[in-house]
Amino acid sequence: MFDRRLIKNIDFGLIGIVILIFVIGLIIITSATNVIDLSKGISFNEAIKDILKNGIEREPKVQVVAFVIGIVGVIATLCIDYNTFGEAYKIIYVVSIILLLLVYVPGLAVDSSLRGGARSWISLGVIDLQTSEIAKLGFILSFAKYIEGKYEKLESFKDLIGPILFILPFLILLLKQPDLGSALVFVIIAFGMIFIAGINMKMVIFSILIGLSSMPLVYNFLKDHQKNRIDAFLDPSHPSNYQVQQSKTAIGSGMVYGKGIFRGTFHRGDFLPVQETDFIYAVLGEELGLIGCSIVLLLYFALLYKMVNIAKESKDVYGLLIVTGVTFMFAFQIIENIGMTMGIMPVTGVTLPFLSYGGSSLITSMIALGLVLNVSMRKKKIRF
Repeated sequence: MFDRRLIKNIDFGLIGIVILIFVIGLIIITSATNVIDLSKGISFNEAIKDILKNGIEREPKVQVVAFVIGIVGVIATLCIDYNTFGEAYKIIYVVSIILLLLVYVPGLAVDSSLRGGARSWISLGVIDLQTSEIAKLGFILSFAKYIEGKYEKLESFKDLIGPILFILPFLILLLKQPDLGSALVFVIIAFGMIFIAGINMKMVIFSILIGLSSMPLVYNFLKDHQKNRIDAFLDPSHPSNYQVQQSKTAIGSGMVYGKGIFRGTFHRGDFLPVQETDFIYAVLGEELGLIGCSIVLLLYFALLYKMVNIAKESKDVYGLLIVTGVTFMFAFQIIENIGMTMGIMPVTGVTLPFLSYGGSSLITSMIALGLVLNVSMRKKKIRF
């Protein structure tokens, strides 16, 4: 039974940061999908009249609906003590694997040709769901409980066999889809939890060296489009680097103050691919310039900073590891997405939390926020 006295322990500052990022994202998505276009000299009032006459594009509506569903998900998550998830971690683990297998069910799976060749989606009628997004949460909750029993006991490579076998089914299924971006997110989440659980630093350094030295071998097993992305990252003049070149041009064109909201011209000419999802930050840079980009970066820094503090104040190891997993997930997605728009990270298709368009991504991010708030809310004893 939920105790209403726990509400006073909720970190409303964290909620406020997320709402600000979402609102900025919704505005940029509205611009990226040409719902409002002031670049042709029309007034804002005229643009609104045009919307009322012709209706609004699908993307902003989906984003709002996903946010509302996410709020429901947050509330539902807060009503359950997070330790309850730990007690059912084996069931959560199995369900998460099943979710990744659903993309192979005939009639349920979305045609991969409609999703860039990746078999990562299932159709629920009104919406398509990327199952790997929900599986991230299941993995965090189950892996956190598994690692809890190994806290400060990861002293040798033998101790890592269990954790590696735990994550292996996820990586195999994700790479088979193929979805390298999501697979990397899972790896980062696992690494973050293992690191906080107290792994021997000599093993970390050795593992990094082994990983770097094995990259040429791993490269040979990648799909052609994945190789092209790596080649493009290493060689800026590579033909496959077109989208990154366009992204950097769009960001640079915004300069310090930007061209003005709804006044971007570069992305409206279809020069910028997937501008409402993967390259949303480029649209932000063009319209709001360095100042707008800096504000968003500061909001993300505040988001991660608050999560780190919540992790440190957790009342138990399981709560610490849950928040750690969510924090590393968000941190990697933020660094990877913004980095790839500026050419300093390879393109992987990872979205920007709370800002990029995507129903599955936004709902997952909201529920992940709910998990963090859950741990924060229960870190103190209830006082009258």
